Amino acid sequence: MSDFYDALEARDPAEREAALMAALPRVVARARDGSQTMGELLAGVDAAGVNSRAALAALPVTRKHELLETQQARRADAAQWDPFGGFSAIGWRGLRAAQGARRVFQSPGPIYEPEGTAADYWRMARAIWSAGFRAGDLAHCSFSYHLTPAGSMMETGAHAIGCTTFAGGVGNTELQLQAVAELKPHGYIGTPSFLKILVEKAAETGTDISSITKAMVSGEAFPPSLRDWLAERGITGYQCYATADLGLIAYETAAREGLVIDEGVIVEIVRPGTGDPVPEGEVGELVVTTLNPDYPLVRFGTGDLSAMLPGPCPTGRTNGRIKGWMGRADQTAKVRGMFVHPSQVAQVLRRHPEVLRARLVVEGEMASDRMTLKVEVPGTPEGLAAAIADTVRDVTKLRSEVQLLAPGALPNDGKVIEDARSYK
Repeated sequence: MSDFYDALEARDPAEREAALMAALPRVVARARDGSQTMGELLAGVDAAGVNSRAALAALPVTRKHELLETQQARRADAAQWDPFGGFSAIGWRGLRAAQGARRVFQSPGPIYEPEGTAADYWRMARAIWSAGFRAGDLAHCSFSYHLTPAGSMMETGAHAIGCTTFAGGVGNTELQLQAVAELKPHGYIGTPSFLKILVEKAAETGTDISSITKAMVSGEAFPPSLRDWLAERGITGYQCYATADLGLIAYETAAREGLVIDEGVIVEIVRPGTGDPVPEGEVGELVVTTLNPDYPLVRFGTGDLSAMLPGPCPTGRTNGRIKGWMGRADQTAKVRGMFVHPSQVAQVLRRHPEVLRARLVVEGEMASDRMTLKVEVPGTPEGLAAAIADTVRDVTKLRSEVQLLAPGALPNDGKVIEDARSYK
């Protein structure tokens, strides 16, 4: 069992399925009774009867944009104020759930997420272990430690294994490079694009970062070209798929054949725009039910596309596998580890009423992507492009070029965000 994080990974599939279906009624009951909005969605549902995938598939899907809209509405309603939109079963004094939250985070949207007190709350240890991290390792973590939960997600997982962590956070490339050279961490945890920046900067400056031989990357696509580029420089990188709402969903193994589903979630692939499961192998939207009692999301639609792979992982892990991230089922895009929503484009336009229509185009190879906001505007007002670029950065926390176009230049297809990146 030394290759596995625990015995759960090698369970007989029938044993796992029985355990998940036995836990499902408790999950549904907790969601119905412990969180107000999920309670409204599940009103009248007999939790004891939701003990099969067919019964689960009969429940409604709550999609990420609906969670955002509900949070926004409840934050604006003084009588029902709840920054979590009534989805959380934990909180602090002043909320319906008056205690239990250790931290609260803000993801772009903004969407607020609670962190409970359970050890390895986000269940990231399993993925970090699969990437080769072990007790006694020093892990250099370059995910954000403020606002968004990524730094805490990874750090609590590394601590569960027994790793020491360096809280690098984002940016400050030169200082982080100095820390790597002086602390000599065994591995890196962060986005693949920033690891590439560190490696390139080290080569440029002659800085020795050879202590880093492994990496757990997430937040962006991890194409084989970048994986091989890192391997040529002595770093073996693995990816995982996680969200701030659900924690770990799936993780890569040494087999490099898809991503193995985490033991703490139930995954369905449904036809986009519906809650109907698709046949194995068909691409659809990833819908997840988490066993987390603190944030009991039942049939949460991630908006991400994927497909189930047949058979078990060659490493001996017996849980199901997904093909990986295959794009978005909606127009939300993830750019450099941050979600960008159509509502944010609309927010930019509200600040610049002279703009008639806009389309945010995301281009380039993954890990080196770029954004261009194309806007229709009468004439060429001096300084407008720079002002809009500043607004985009303020709203999305990302840099974008701005291209001014004549009225009518954009296609009349209703698309607000166009993801034109290559995922090969």
